[in-house]
Amino acid sequence: MTSSADLVPARLPRLTVDVVRAEVASPEFSRFLYTAVGGDWQWTERLPWTYAQWETFLAGGVETWVAWHRGTPAGYVELQAHQGGEVEITSFGLLPYAMGGGAGGHLLAAGTARAWDLHTRMEGREPTRRVWLHTCTLDGPVALRNYLARGYRVFDERLNEPGDEDTGSTPGPWPGARP
Repeated sequence: MTSSADLVPARLPRLTVDVVRAEVASPEFSRFLYTAVGGDWQWTERLPWTYAQWETFLAGGVETWVAWHRGTPAGYVELQAHQGGEVEITSFGLLPYAMGGGAGGHLLAAGTARAWDLHTRMEGREPTRRVWLHTCTLDGPVALRNYLARGYRVFDERLNEPGDEDTGSTPGPWPGARP
């Protein structure tokens, strides 16, 4: 997305959610969100990270916004500011119980709106000029449709590298948690 004017708001979700910034950088909470949301979608890259690696990542211009449903995390969006006015959505998704109620579109719209505002609020930074994210065929079945509906455009497509294919085995929220 290269203009804040491209952002298309989502309908109000059927599932009532409040999107709140996690203002304390917490490796424990961030790892929980990463595994709870990404465990069924082959998110394994960060699983071997140490506590110190999580701390370093979170200290690198990262904001975490959490969708809460009745006091329970429903999903999250993680924003990372980069040089040159770019903001990357490094993680985005819902916990399984929250899928299908419209919370994903609402959370993505809220996170994207914040991404457009992120650089403006950082002293000495130019305004945000691009918001971007990665997705793949291992992602949720409606992920790409949600991104396109919010105003994102496909920028590049690549074939998976050997070893990137779906093995059919996902760690779930923790190894062995899902049948």
